[in-house]
Amino acid sequence: MWRRLINSRVRERLKRIELPFSRYDIDPYGISRDHLGLFYTFLDGFYRYYFRVRCYGIENVPLRGRAMVVGNHSGGLPVDGGMVLASLFFEPEVPRHAHGMVEYFAQNWPFVSQWFSRVGQLPGLPEHAIRLLEDDRVLMVFPEGVRGTGKLYKDRYKLARFGTGFMRIAMRTQTPIVPLAFIGGEEALPTVFHFRKLARAVGAPYWPVPPYGIPLPLPFQCSIHYGKPMQFEGDGNESDQVISSHVEQVRNRIALLIEEGRAHRKRLLPWLDGLREATGNGTREGS
Repeated sequence: MWRRLINSRVRERLKRIELPFSRYDIDPYGISRDHLGLFYTFLDGFYRYYFRVRCYGIENVPLRGRAMVVGNHSGGLPVDGGMVLASLFFEPEVPRHAHGMVEYFAQNWPFVSQWFSRVGQLPGLPEHAIRLLEDDRVLMVFPEGVRGTGKLYKDRYKLARFGTGFMRIAMRTQTPIVPLAFIGGEEALPTVFHFRKLARAVGAPYWPVPPYGIPLPLPFQCSIHYGKPMQFEGDGNESDQVISSHVEQVRNRIALLIEEGRAHRKRLLPWLDGLREATGNGTREGS
């Protein structure tokens, strides 16, 4: 029954995706072809019609072999993650399925955690990341973590501190890092303060509250900008100073891509100025 819900565009791409499905349509990581089809059918509507995503530089992502796509986290909800996954599936000549490292708190949510596992979005453990890359998969990483999606609108596009674990893993597995900038998430769900009591009640690190109250993203046009791959030599056991220096290089490259991406939207600045006034650049924190 579920297969009937998969749209023709996704069906065609699934035929070309290079995942080792068994005769039961399950891959070694437990990914279900049917779940994947429904997942990308769902993302397709948001990617093409709701956020009307424009993708640049997709040729920088290898068509085959291991890769780590690393970008900024933005907006009160991880819309960027879903749209990056969609871009990697729909845009290249050969569709690729990326694995995200899911935050631990999401694993406790019923139904959601099961779906994550069925579409290859695994808990953010280093051993999972290493195994995926050694199997020549694509790994999607947001080194800011929840610090990125939790930013208030007044801090839009300011990169939070990057974790360093991704760099050690990339070096250990000799994986190229493809930097990316996601533009539009900050405007799609501008967060003016966090409702902390509600966040604690649902087991989330924060609950975003936009100026219009309900934490649902607006249909703001988004774009994804992929930069040229970056390769770092070593085995991942280098000193903290060396690793931090490499991480800073990636962070600076992403910051540059963000500047370039925002420059593409100059025609939208009057609208953004209006949004800035509406949010009041809020800094409040809910109790």
